[in-house]
Amino acid sequence: MTDHLLDSAASLLDAGDACRIAHIRTARWISHPVASRAHNAMRLLLDRPVTLRPRGLLLTGPYHNGKTMIAERFAIEHLRQSERQRIWVIQTREGAGLSHFYASILAGLRAPQASGWRSLSRAGEQVDHLLDSLKPRLLIFDEFHSALRGRRQDVKAIFSFLRRIARVHDISPVLVGEVAVYDAVHDTEEMGSRFDTIPIPRWAYDEDFATLLDSLETSMPLARASDLSRPSLAEIIHELSEGLIGEVVDIVSNAAIKAIRNGEEHISEATITSLGYTPLSKRRNAPLRREMM
Repeated sequence: MTDHLLDSAASLLDAGDACRIAHIRTARWISHPVASRAHNAMRLLLDRPVTLRPRGLLLTGPYHNGKTMIAERFAIEHLRQSERQRIWVIQTREGAGLSHFYASILAGLRAPQASGWRSLSRAGEQVDHLLDSLKPRLLIFDEFHSALRGRRQDVKAIFSFLRRIARVHDISPVLVGEVAVYDAVHDTEEMGSRFDTIPIPRWAYDEDFATLLDSLETSMPLARASDLSRPSLAEIIHELSEGLIGEVVDIVSNAAIKAIRNGEEHISEATITSLGYTPLSKRRNAPLRREMM
């Protein structure tokens, strides 16, 4: 019986172990309520009328909790459905000041960059020219906390730039990152008034978490049902993952691969325990680290 699997996963049961393991290791989209709220918020910004003071959006929460995938999934769906690209994803570069920020934007817009800019103003002019030509409606700045590690005046200059492109180019900035992004934006009431926030929190041990596990199980090509959402197993996964969706996926994927290799064809409490998985918050002092001393 394959009632516990999606058709795409069930079709792989007769494939070789290598094929099934490759499927498990493939990145996958997992829809959930917080992701839906984030997508709805971005859709409202995309479809809004022209305004003199367009609002922006914050997607903030802990590391390894699916923020980037939520933003990129929305951008990809837009590309599939739209005749003209109006959403661009910018990978914010590590480094302080507008020069690094401009470089992030130019790279995200796939623009050629001259080596050794002579002036910040020339870089700004190039960015403005591109924005005027491409006319994006949303600029999604992933890992935006990387731009906040400089001097206070550098951060102020970046926020001033975001205000200006909103006003001049009618762009809604979407800032994706850790909680430090929320703190920086709300450091002043003027900047905080320009952004709505969708928090991407850790998962609680509740019905939504059980639904998440059920969804994951349907995509794992194992011949036997694991019933990942049953309390005895779900509690172990939640404790090890510390409520981070990226950790949940890693744990379940590693366990599924082990179940294939050892011939059990389902994930049990023993399978999870045998992984020897160390929660993220405890890895700094894990036995593995002590072996390096």
